Amino acid sequence: MSKLKELIQKLCPDGVEYKTLDDIGSFFGGLTGKSKEDFKDGNAKFITYRNVYSNPSLNMDIEDKVKIADDEKQHIVKYGDILFTGSSETPEECGMSSVVTTRTNEKLYLNSFCFGLRLHQIDKFDLHYLKHILRSNDIRIQIKKTASGVTRYNVSKKRFAKISIPIPPIEIQTEIAHILDLFTDLAAELQAELQARREQYEYYRDKLLTFDKVSRGGILNVTWMTMSEICKIYTGGEPPKDAVKGNYKDSMHPYPIWGNGKEVYGYASSYKIDKDATVISSIGANAGTVYFRKAYFTPIIRLKVLIPKNDNILSKFLYFYLSTVSLSVKSSSVPNMNANDVKKLLIPVPSLAEQERIVSILDKFETLVNDLAEGLPAEMAAVQEQYEYYRNKLLSFPRFAAGA
Repeated sequence: MSKLKELIQKLCPDGVEYKTLDDIGSFFGGLTGKSKEDFKDGNAKFITYRNVYSNPSLNMDIEDKVKIADDEKQHIVKYGDILFTGSSETPEECGMSSVVTTRTNEKLYLNSFCFGLRLHQIDKFDLHYLKHILRSNDIRIQIKKTASGVTRYNVSKKRFAKISIPIPPIEIQTEIAHILDLFTDLAAELQAELQARREQYEYYRDKLLTFDKVSRGGILNVTWMTMSEICKIYTGGEPPKDAVKGNYKDSMHPYPIWGNGKEVYGYASSYKIDKDATVISSIGANAGTVYFRKAYFTPIIRLKVLIPKNDNILSKFLYFYLSTVSLSVKSSSVPNMNANDVKKLLIPVPSLAEQERIVSILDKFETLVNDLAEGLPAEMAAVQEQYEYYRNKLLSFPRFAAGA
């Protein structure tokens, strides 16, 4: 950071000039005159609210489409534009910025819930500096003050235009962007490492659990059987309401209530499972999700519990196999899996020795991924904390005093 100090002392020893947003650019709106039908089978890409909200630098991997006629008058987003969300459920989340830092020849349109700022002189700015400064504490405090509402907050474009940002010489902008990008790049690398391990695990899992489905007879010592042939299928029961809320805690009870990846304590009028089991969430947002649960537990009503009828199949093997299958979930107001559909699922049953080999390999991969999933978020949070500290420190400038 000594280079940055030298640049500041050399290029702006008396402070940094501040300008309002309407001084540096002109505002434009998002799509107008569109109906729901226009977003079906579209012919042009459009930038979603979520893309703007989530990305300081716009994510250019855009798949959403909208219908745009040849003679239609709509604003086209360009390289260097700064996009803002126009509203949110809280004032703290209004006016989130996203800068278009990547050049593209494609025509991109902005959703109607956002607006943009087009710079008058793009060569006066390092776009990566802008993506950092517009999300810094000082600027976010100003943006928050432009929002008003009751159940949903909207920014006042008039007040928004008067937001003031520091504009040091471009050499300083570039050096600050370089420093802060080191933190964001590190966070991205950590996330990429976790994703790579997950993909590696899924690749080997799918490879190990792909069997030729020639017939229900044996092939390479693999027999295909229905779920109802190899497993007893139990449906959980409803736990007491206070247990669901977590008010009733009895951690010493041997059968804690369990459902959808969460454990609560109490008693339920349902089966008490005293064996390791594969569990499928059968209703709600998690319908079709597969879990492996070690004994002992009492399943809630949303779960289908699969217990092998005999020793020819391992519960952990069944769990790994079902994790590779796209389970059929019926579409309705509440997504759900029918018990009969679970019973009809065809399951490959190789020899026990082969099942044990597969489980041993995948257990190691799963442990590695889970360890990373537990450790990396803490490391990523530490990097984010460092980034925010240096961002706010580096982007706080004394104002240039006219006549100084």
